[in-house]
This record gives sequence, structure tokens and C-alpha cells, in this order.
Amino acid sequence: MDDQSRPLSALPTVGVRISAFVAICLSGLAGALIGYSLISLQCEGNCGVPLGLGILIGAVVAAGGMAVVAVLVMRALGEWREIEDRTGAGHAPN
Repeated sequence: MDDQSRPLSALPTVGVRISAFVAICLSGLAGALIGYSLISLQCEGNCGVPLGLGILIGAVVAAGGMAVVAVLVMRALGEWREIEDRTGAGHAPN
């Protein structure tokens, strides 16, 4: 499918969406490890519940932050593609 016949869409390409998903999952894993480490350094004895909460909160906060970054990156890529399309069609300002 060439550039002229593709339908207009604000949806990012599949590769970009997969990359964003992988980045969000990896940051959630990193946040869970950081949350676990913070609690395990401070807790002595029976620490099952605090460790679980540290893992959960760390994962959610890190994945949420990366999700915000991923959405902003995908929007920027979409705007960049739109500007390139306008420039290619001769509709861009000089």
C-alpha cells in the first residue's frame, strides 16, 4: 500500500504500539523490583504484606509513568508524520 492510498488515521503503527507496550511492561517490572528492594531493606521479620504492597505500588507507579511517556511519544510521532505528509503534498507553510 503506497502513501497516497493509505487511509488517514491517527493510530500509530503496530511496531510503535508494540514498543510502547514492551516499555510499559519493563518499567513495571523495574518498579516492582525497586519497591521490593526498598521494603526488604527496611523490614525485619514477617514482611509478606509490606513486600507485596511495595511490589504492587512500585509496579503501578512505574508503569503508569511510562504509559504517560509512551502516549506523549506516540502523539509526537503522529504529529511528525502529519507534518511530513503536508510537506510532501506541498501544503506546509514556508
